[in-house]
Amino acid sequence: MGGMTATPPARRVLLAAPRGYCAGVDRAVIAVEKAIEQYGAPIYVRHEIVHNKYVVQTLERKGAIFVDATAEVPEGSIVMFSAHGVSPVVHQEAAERGLATIDATCPLVTKVHKEAVRFANEDYDILLIGHEGHEEVIGTSGEAPDHITLVDGPEDVANVSVRDDSKVVWLSQTTLSVDETMETVDKLKEKFPQLISPPSDDICYATQNRQIAVKEMSSEADLVIVVGSKNSSNSVRLVEVALGAGARDAHLVDFAEEIDEAWLEGVSTVGLTSGASVPDILVEGVLEWLSKRGFEDVELVKSAEESITFSLPKELRRDLRSEAAELMAARGGTGSAD
Repeated sequence: MGGMTATPPARRVLLAAPRGYCAGVDRAVIAVEKAIEQYGAPIYVRHEIVHNKYVVQTLERKGAIFVDATAEVPEGSIVMFSAHGVSPVVHQEAAERGLATIDATCPLVTKVHKEAVRFANEDYDILLIGHEGHEEVIGTSGEAPDHITLVDGPEDVANVSVRDDSKVVWLSQTTLSVDETMETVDKLKEKFPQLISPPSDDICYATQNRQIAVKEMSSEADLVIVVGSKNSSNSVRLVEVALGAGARDAHLVDFAEEIDEAWLEGVSTVGLTSGASVPDILVEGVLEWLSKRGFEDVELVKSAEESITFSLPKELRRDLRSEAAELMAARGGTGSAD
């Protein structure tokens, strides 16, 4: 034995900025709180307002009821559509049930919906790059089901066929990895050289910024922790981006207590970030957890300034309980404006 023992390297945390809430999520969460405040509980929300366990549980305690289908909302009630957007069929279902609606779709998702409608009207085949079954993809596809083909990643390109090679455009889910999307686009362009790109980039500014910040820290990080829920597409992508950019290890957790102490073995630098639907209180919980284990030195890795905000859904300026009652009366029902 004997000899000198090497001083262990200093333990530090690289904290990504920007991280956490984007403008669309912020707007959607505030919209639910405001609706409960203005109209009283319950406010029904179709699907999770945003993909985050903590946010959903917090809003449930305040009086939000999350449902999977419009049919679960009592007639004559108020229903809110989530930040991921819904298809025209869902708006129709709500009208048929005499529901007053609040649309909290992120404006950046609405932009993709409008692009889909415009290209469908011009009779283009639309190749939608996204993940099958994701709520945003279902909503966008529903805008022009006869014109949209889903392309789920580069390996799916081989299966794609179109009616006319000269009238093809690609659109994408807003929460994908920029790199993977461009890899899919390149493959599509090889197959369809006349493929048109959307007028502006569909991947949302917040998704891009969070990915850039993670890339910047990953080459120096032994371990990257991403705070976010497993059904949050942009959070899952952050783990993939971290590993792709050189992080030795990367994990997704909802809460600090999900971190496994074994991950810290031989780790001196931890990168920390959070998905676009994650409130900062959860990141603070992880910082506290790490600090108790010797990671007290926190450095901010800043890659962008974010100043974008979106105004709240216009429906919050109306008397929706009365509207719901009127809709019910017009249909000859009584409904429950509970």
